[in-house]
Amino acid sequence: MCPSISQWPTILYLGGVSFLRLCSNSLDVVVCEASDGLEAIQKAKEFKPDLILLDIGFPKLNGIEATRQIRKLVPNSKILLLSAVGSPDVAREVLNTGASGYVVKLDVGSELVSAVEAIFRGKRFLSRRLRDSLSAAEDTETTDNPSRNEALASPSVMPRKPEATCCHEVQFYSDEAAFLERATHFIAGALRGDNPAIVIATESHRASLLQRLKGQGVDVDAAVQQGIYVSLDAAYTLSTFLIDDWPDSVRFLKGFRGLIEAVSKEAKVEHPRVAVFGEGVALLWAKGKRHAANRVEQLCNDLGETHDVDILCAYPVSGFHSERDKQAFKAICADHSAVYSP
Repeated sequence: MCPSISQWPTILYLGGVSFLRLCSNSLDVVVCEASDGLEAIQKAKEFKPDLILLDIGFPKLNGIEATRQIRKLVPNSKILLLSAVGSPDVAREVLNTGASGYVVKLDVGSELVSAVEAIFRGKRFLSRRLRDSLSAAEDTETTDNPSRNEALASPSVMPRKPEATCCHEVQFYSDEAAFLERATHFIAGALRGDNPAIVIATESHRASLLQRLKGQGVDVDAAVQQGIYVSLDAAYTLSTFLIDDWPDSVRFLKGFRGLIEAVSKEAKVEHPRVAVFGEGVALLWAKGKRHAANRVEQLCNDLGETHDVDILCAYPVSGFHSERDKQAFKAICADHSAVYSP
């Protein structure tokens, strides 16, 4: 029989402060904030809890990679991951680590207690919005099932769930034509629906996008005049929130929230969705600032929790060639609701 929540002595929350209060109010937990994935591993090793609530959006080492290491160091601890991303493929990756469950942060208030109860009954738990996509149910067994893991193999494109507040996609491109085609389609779709669009790109890419948008009949000049099309230089934009080559969360969120709210006020539609295209992360990646790029992606997810935005990031595939890069590629994919690759 499953014990009552008050009888669970060691439930450890490892994450930032944003969901700490909500988790604490829902459960009697041992609260422990961790600033990054490496610290989370150390805390898990120190406390050896019965259950770990682990935030997937960590800098340095994301929650998926941290889970793999915690499973080796503390094999008796069950792990429930929390994520802002409602992506079936991220859930597949999580379950394939041997984690006991995956809860989308939008559903924490209604599902967290049920998730913990299911896990202590020896079952796996998956947020309701993802179950149909994965053909999974709340009572899925927690025991390892190789055939099931094979069935959950990730495809190249991760579809966005319609319930998601933020659609955060990433494109890995091998040539400029493919890059410009998807970016143009993304921005044109927003402007044609009278929604605002923000472009953060290199000078050459901004010029090419402008030319292609006009070539497709999009009245960019009118959008600029109205204030719903903003084009910014990627390197300059990075400089506004980087401190010693690391993204400052306060500067990032304050700057982008202000920009999103400003363009939203100029939109004619009642509830505008702001399209944000950016390749600042690619500039960081090219400079070898991989952890900083991952952190920016996580901050974009934080932005999506409070604002109606659709975000598209882009990386050239030429920047991913080593074994280390392959692991980083998985980390980037985990931060997105959809992944497009050649």
